[in-house]
Amino acid sequence: MTAMMKNYLHFTAGDTLLFQTWHPNSSGAIAGACIGLVLVGLLERWLSATRAGLESYWTLALTSHDASEEKCCEDDTASEKSGSAVGRKITRSVPPFIAAHDVSRGTIYAVQALLGYILMLAAMTFEAAYVISIILALGIGEILFGRMNRRNALH
Repeated sequence: MTAMMKNYLHFTAGDTLLFQTWHPNSSGAIAGACIGLVLVGLLERWLSATRAGLESYWTLALTSHDASEEKCCEDDTASEKSGSAVGRKITRSVPPFIAAHDVSRGTIYAVQALLGYILMLAAMTFEAAYVISIILALGIGEILFGRMNRRNALH
């Protein structure tokens, strides 16, 4: 006989968590699952901050590289006395594709999405302890790592 899933918040044991064979049936098992969900939530927030930090770093590296090229070109055009060569500033609306940056960004985002779906599936069990753990983890993770998530905050 299979147990029906409860479609309301509850504190009862025995819900399936992520896998068919994973049924935390005791209060200790539920506490262990909650600790695991807290770690997943913290990891998700850390990845979000890390990805934003990397994007800021990459953007800063690109803009400083572009600025040094512009300075180089301005010096070259200023040294020419003909006046026919006019220095043009080229602005990009989209950064160039750089495999090391873009593959890393995509991989981090995919792992972040996976963690988000794991947290969502855990919350969909309607086990109140899981929901509380997820909310606390995301809040604590934002407190710990959120300030690193602000792009160009110090620029």
